[in-house]
Amino acid sequence: QLQLVESGGGLVQPGGSLRLSCAASGFTLDYYAIGWFRQAPGKGREGVSCISSSGAITNYADSVKGRFTISRDSAKNTVSLQMNSLKPEDTAVYYCAAVVGPTSYDCSGYVSSDYQHWGQGTQVTVSS
Repeated sequence: QLQLVESGGGLVQPGGSLRLSCAASGFTLDYYAIGWFRQAPGKGREGVSCISSSGAITNYADSVKGRFTISRDSAKNTVSLQMNSLKPEDTAVYYCAAVVGPTSYDCSGYVSSDYQHWGQGTQVTVSS
């Protein structure tokens, strides 16, 4: 069974940090570009960050640029999202998703329909 599982969410104060992890089972992430998306209450899903299958190319939404860092660990078959300087507006359910394609696939468009596999989401709440 092909599955993505997110972990690392929680409640954090403004200015704090969290590290989200996306773990794959049943398949290797080496051939997949990975995107992190989020959905806040009453809002649509938005792309936050993505990384190419090789790890050579990363992209960040303007709202998180300079605060979030995406990385991948082939040995652990995981992709992580380090989130620093968190703000209340970062509160959302965060999802990781995987899309298989050529190494040239441009993930910066955050086209949800391109992604074949999705995790169940992890809640991030930033509040004092």
